[in-house]
Amino acid sequence: MSVEILDGATIVHFLEDEEAFNSSIGNRFARLDTNNDGLLSYEEMLKELQGLRVFETHYGIDVESDPGELARVYQSLFVQFDHNLNGAVDLEEFKKETKQMMLAMADGMGFLPVQMVLEEDSILKLAVEREYNNVAA
Repeated sequence: MSVEILDGATIVHFLEDEEAFNSSIGNRFARLDTNNDGLLSYEEMLKELQGLRVFETHYGIDVESDPGELARVYQSLFVQFDHNLNGAVDLEEFKKETKQMMLAMADGMGFLPVQMVLEEDSILKLAVEREYNNVAA
């Protein structure tokens, strides 16, 4: 993990760089697709969804959550990705929904810098690295 400074523009510029975004999404999808069938099942996506820690923290402090409520939230998130409701998420669905989520995050952040703790292999971390590399060039 690392502490990074980013804003909505960091995310938007990353999404506009189709090569960088598509590459990162393809790599993430491949890591999640443990059975290599080209589709993500709920079980394959669950760890990624749990990484969002939707209800497990309150201002960074771990809190006990109702397991049933968490299961319903994760199932609901999975359905957001499964656009055709066939019980699996293909690469295009994964890409579209990830992009929508990132655009919503950028919109919510606005253009004032925010300091965040980011996982080293997160898509947001890649967006920050891309911005740093472009500024350094």
